[in-house]
Amino acid sequence: MTTPRNLAELPLAPGAAHRARELGLGGDSAFDTSAGVLDSVVGTARLTPRRTAVVDGTSTLTYADLLGRVDRFRAVLAAAGCGAGSVVAAVGDRSADTVAVFLALEGLGAVYLPLSPDWPALRVAEVLRRSEAALLLDYSGDPGGGGPGGGTAVKAASELGIPTVDAPGADSSVPAPPTPVSGDRSTEARYCIFTSGTTGRPKGAAVEHRGMMNHLWAKVEDLGLTDGDRLAFTAPLVFDISVWQMLAPLLTGGTVVVVRDPDLTFPRRLATVLADSATTVVELVPTVVGWIAREAERRPGTTLPALRWLISTGEELSPGLAARVLAAAPHIRLLNAYGPTECSDDITHHEITEADTARPRLPVGSPVTGARLYLLARDEDEGPWRAAEPGEAGELFVGGVVVGLGYVNDPDNTAGAFFADTLDPGSPTGRLYRTGDLARFEDGVVQYLGRVDRQVKVAGVRMELDEIEVVLRRHPAVDRCAVAVPVVSGRPELAAYYTLRSPATAGTLSSYLADALPEAMVPRHLTELDALPLTPNGKTDHRALRRLTQDGTSPAEV
Repeated sequence: MTTPRNLAELPLAPGAAHRARELGLGGDSAFDTSAGVLDSVVGTARLTPRRTAVVDGTSTLTYADLLGRVDRFRAVLAAAGCGAGSVVAAVGDRSADTVAVFLALEGLGAVYLPLSPDWPALRVAEVLRRSEAALLLDYSGDPGGGGPGGGTAVKAASELGIPTVDAPGADSSVPAPPTPVSGDRSTEARYCIFTSGTTGRPKGAAVEHRGMMNHLWAKVEDLGLTDGDRLAFTAPLVFDISVWQMLAPLLTGGTVVVVRDPDLTFPRRLATVLADSATTVVELVPTVVGWIAREAERRPGTTLPALRWLISTGEELSPGLAARVLAAAPHIRLLNAYGPTECSDDITHHEITEADTARPRLPVGSPVTGARLYLLARDEDEGPWRAAEPGEAGELFVGGVVVGLGYVNDPDNTAGAFFADTLDPGSPTGRLYRTGDLARFEDGVVQYLGRVDRQVKVAGVRMELDEIEVVLRRHPAVDRCAVAVPVVSGRPELAAYYTLRSPATAGTLSSYLADALPEAMVPRHLTELDALPLTPNGKTDHRALRRLTQDGTSPAEV
C-alpha cells in the first residue's frame, strides 16, 4: 500500500499561517496512542475473563472467548503470509467475527480493508487492485465462495491472483498464533476505507493507528464510556463509523452489541433489539433517528430506558427532529458528530440542547482532543488562502494527529485534498486536510454551512443548495427535504423534493420559500415523495433525485 510522502504546501497569503493559528480551534494535547485495542482486550481477559465482550443475537462471547477467536484468526492469517504492513481485504456480514478479524489484523500489524458482500464485481476488483491487497479473508460463512456471501469477492480475488483465506472453524485445529506485534504502533497504517470518488473510481482513505486510537479514546472521554456500557454495532462495514462502534467499548471492558441488517429494517424491530440488549449507546443516521423519535412519541416514558446516548451521523440532523427526540425521550442525551473518513472519523462532538433546536442549523461541535481546525478563505478562485476572520464563513481545514495518510495509490486525489501542514510547525503528522466543507466558528463551536461543491450557479446566480434546504425544512409540514439541479429542456433548474408530516401543497411551500429567499433561489419544481432515496450508507441520493425530474440531457453535477 502506497501513500504519498511529499505533500505540496498550501499557497498562503502573507501572515495567513499566524492568523489561522490564532483563530483556529483545538489544542496541542492528544491521547497516548502507542498501544492497541488488542492490548486492552488481553488485559480485560486476564483480569475478568468471563466479562461479556460481544453479543451477537443469541451468541455471547466473553473476553476470554473473543481473545481465543482472535488467536485463531491470527494463526490462519500468519500461516497465509500476513504480516506487518500487509493489506488484507475482508468480506463478511457484520458479526462478532468482524471484531475478531480486526483485532487479529491489528495484532499482526496488518491493514484492515473491508469489502461489502453486495458490491458488484467491478467495484470489488477495482478496490482490490487499487489497494494492492495481499490476501482476501472470507468470513462470510461461504467457504470457497460458492454461495452469495463472499462469492463475488472470492471470484474477483482469484482472477487477480490474490489468495483467499477462509475463516477458521470453531473447533478446527489451527497452528499456534504468532506473538502479537509490540512496541509503539502509532505510525502504522491501520485500516483503509474506500469512499466514492468524483471521477467514478472509488478512493481509499488510509488511516494511521494513532489517528484511530485518538478517535476511540475521544469517544470514551466525551461519552464517558465505562465497563457498564453496551454499544450498538449498527454501521455498514465499509462505513468508517463501524470501526469505533466495534472497538471503543473494548477499551473500557464494555460490550459490543451486534445489530444485524434485518433488525435495522423496521423501527419496532430495531427498538426491540436495542431494548432487549439494554443498549446504552447507539449511532444512527437521521432517518433512523426519526424512527426512534416516533417510537418514543408513541410510547412516552417507556422507550429504550437503558439508552444514555443517541448519536446522529452521516447526514445533517435537523433542529426539528432533534427537538422531537429531546421532548419525547428526555432521558436520552443527543450527540451531533461530524468528521471525514480521511481524518480518522469524527473530529467534532456536540451535545444538543433544547436551545440549539431554535437555531436554523444545529452546531456540529467543538474539536475532539487531538484535532486542530482552521477556517481559510480566498478572495479569488485561484488566489492564495487567508484566514477567515471572526464571523466569516470559510472552508474547513483539519490538522493534528487525526489526519490520515491520504488516498491509497492515488496521488492525484491525494494532492487535491492533503497538504503539508505549514499552519502548525509542531504538527504530529505534518499533514493538513482540506474538507471541502463550508463552516463558521462561533464561541469555539463549529457551525456547518454545507459543501463547497454544492455551491452552484443557476441562471447566472451563485447559490448554496443547503441554504434552500434549511429554509424549506423550517416549514412545519416538511419532514425531510433535498434540493438538486436537474437539467430540464436543456438547462439547469432548481428542484426541491420533500416528505411531509402533515398536508401541504406545492404552492404553499413555494410561497413559503419565496417569503424567505430571493426569487432566483425558489425551486421551479417541487415534488412530494413517500421517502427520499438513500445511498447504501444512508445519505440522500442526489443523483437519484435529479433523475426524477431531468429530461435525459446531461445532468448538472452537484
